[in-house]
Amino acid sequence: MQITYYGHSCFEAVLGGKKILFDPFVSDNELAKNIDINNIKPDYILISHGHYDHVADTVSIAKQSGAKVIANFEIVQWLNKQGVENTHPMNTGGKWIFDFGKVKCVSAVHSSSLPDGSYGGTAMGFIIESQDANFYYSGDTALTYDMKLIGEFRTLDFAFLCIGDNFTMSVDNALIAADFIKCNKIIGMHYDTFGYIKINHEEAIKKFSYQGKELVLMKIGETINYK
Repeated sequence: MQITYYGHSCFEAVLGGKKILFDPFVSDNELAKNIDINNIKPDYILISHGHYDHVADTVSIAKQSGAKVIANFEIVQWLNKQGVENTHPMNTGGKWIFDFGKVKCVSAVHSSSLPDGSYGGTAMGFIIESQDANFYYSGDTALTYDMKLIGEFRTLDFAFLCIGDNFTMSVDNALIAADFIKCNKIIGMHYDTFGYIKINHEEAIKKFSYQGKELVLMKIGETINYK
């Protein structure tokens, strides 16, 4: 499978020939100014919560690509009002099997409101299980003991974890989260975009390495192959 990084918490994973885009925030991200969203054409878009830095380009990308948007009920209702019709509402604890694999919605400890100030429902993370790989996308979250349930009942190949601190987990908390979910290969997200969440890359990578884990910090626009 291929993974492409578009900055902040926005990744595209290719599973079973389908392109799955997470939390599109590109156009207003100064660090991603070289990315043209017109070239991003996913089959599915997964939204973890309603904050602007996770939904900003959802409407435009969904309309240009025809992608099905998977999000909580409140975000789906909001998207429907913006003219996005191809949607699938979910909520924490639920699962659904799509043609690329299974999506399980799990708890994320974070606030959620939409760009117009309306209620954004409950923030979520996602566990994706497919023939290509099984992985966890944490969304924005604090470290939570619920993550231990993921480690007890799922076998993960890798995980996307937020590491920027201030609004979400720090690098140190992400290390604990990696232990909870029993996963040693972590792709970092939600860092560097704003002054509040800038990190020391070298120090973060070393912290993971010292504990026998791998932290991957992708460059914006970079594509890597998994397996």
